[in-house]
Amino acid sequence: MKLDQETIERLAIRLETCELGAIDTHKITDDYPDMDWDDAYAIQNAIKRRKMARGARIAGLKAGLTSHAKMKQMGVEAPVFGFLADYFSVPEGGLIKTSELIHPKVEPEIAFVTKRVLRGPGCHIGAVLAATDFVMPAIEIIDSRYRDFKFDLKSVVADNCSSSRFVVGGRMGDVASLDLRSIGVVLEKNGEPVAFGAGAAVLGHPAAAVAMLANQLGLRGEEIPAGTLILSGGITEAVALRAGDAVTLRMQNLGSVSVRFG
Repeated sequence: MKLDQETIERLAIRLETCELGAIDTHKITDDYPDMDWDDAYAIQNAIKRRKMARGARIAGLKAGLTSHAKMKQMGVEAPVFGFLADYFSVPEGGLIKTSELIHPKVEPEIAFVTKRVLRGPGCHIGAVLAATDFVMPAIEIIDSRYRDFKFDLKSVVADNCSSSRFVVGGRMGDVASLDLRSIGVVLEKNGEPVAFGAGAAVLGHPAAAVAMLANQLGLRGEEIPAGTLILSGGITEAVALRAGDAVTLRMQNLGSVSVRFG
């Protein structure tokens, strides 16, 4: 690590204040160009501790920048990981206040819910599928705190991977009866299709993103508990939203899920 604990806490306060106040900022690597991956995740963990100290519960985990389309859009080459706080969750068909966000975008995802603990290193797709209780369609609303959505990977990791809101719905699917690679998705905005994709866009198989998350946590002596909700990463490019928009995700064999913006 290159940053001391005081700097890590100060940066966590800065980024979380931006999230809670819907204020943007320049990327933190502008100020600390030598910070490393351990620093980035330490800042993210400091944000998580701050939320938990105020009574927030951690509702799940997420993988980010896992589709080739998303990596190309953001100019990066590797996935990243973050956490989901309970207040990020929005009911199916619910309303999201754009005044609480900076520059929201939505992306379609396959959500996994585990029935057994997942541990790494050495976790693989087969282990993920065996430990999965069910999958569901999910819409993640990302909202980077960085000005103009411009960041590098270390900055976005520190910012909890642009986590903001999410909604799950549709039908629960048994992974034994589904080919998650070939599941097709259509993302609609205001009734018009705006993005198309299939599960294979996420690292060739969406369970691969969950395995990578388990392996990364395993290196830190952590695991994915049973009953964990995991957003496996955007299948298509992210689509920008504004007040008055309505979004629906239709997922082959798994139904649909919707959310509105006001």
